[in-house]
Amino acid sequence: MGAPHNKKRYGELWPDYRISYALTELHFLRELVVLSGGWAWHFLSPEGHQEFKHAHDHKDIDLFIAPQNIAEVMYILQERGFKKVWTRYDHLPSDEQFRRYEKTEEHAGKLFRITIDFFVNKNVPQRTVKGWNIVEPSFLLSLYSNIHSSDKCWAVQAALQLLKYDIDPLDREELITMPR
Repeated sequence: MGAPHNKKRYGELWPDYRISYALTELHFLRELVVLSGGWAWHFLSPEGHQEFKHAHDHKDIDLFIAPQNIAEVMYILQERGFKKVWTRYDHLPSDEQFRRYEKTEEHAGKLFRITIDFFVNKNVPQRTVKGWNIVEPSFLLSLYSNIHSSDKCWAVQAALQLLKYDIDPLDREELITMPR
C-alpha cells in the first residue's frame, strides 16, 4: 500500500511532456492492451483535466495483456526502443506473468524514463472508455492490495466512495478534486 501523501505537495502537476510521451507510446498498443492503474483513472476522469501528481499515478504505465497478444506487444515495444528490465517481482509466484519494459527519452536536454509494467491475464473485467480499454473500476480497486501501490491517489479514494453508493466514477469531478 502507498505511503500517506504529503499534503503540502498537493497541487503539483505531472509535466506535460511526460503525459505526451506516454500517450504516444500507448497509441501504438491501444488495440492490444487493457489500461490499469493511473492511466485507467486518467481516462475515467473528465476530459481536459489537470494532471495532478496526487490524483493519478503516472510514474509508470500499467497494462494487462491477453496471452494471444504478448508476442505482438513485445515486438512493438522493442521496435519503439523499449528494453526488458529485470525486477525483484519477476520470479514471485503470481496468477499474472509480470514484465517490465523501459526506454529513456530526452526532453529539453533532460533524460527521463518511460516504464511499462505489464501483466498477462485474459480474464480482466474491462470496458471501453473514450476509445481505450480500461480495467473495470470495481476490479481496478481490488488490485491495490497486490498489484498497484498508489492507493492514496485522489481518484482511488474518490472511486471507493462513489462505488460504495453504486455511482459510476466515469467523468466524475471527484476523481480529480483535491481533498480538503
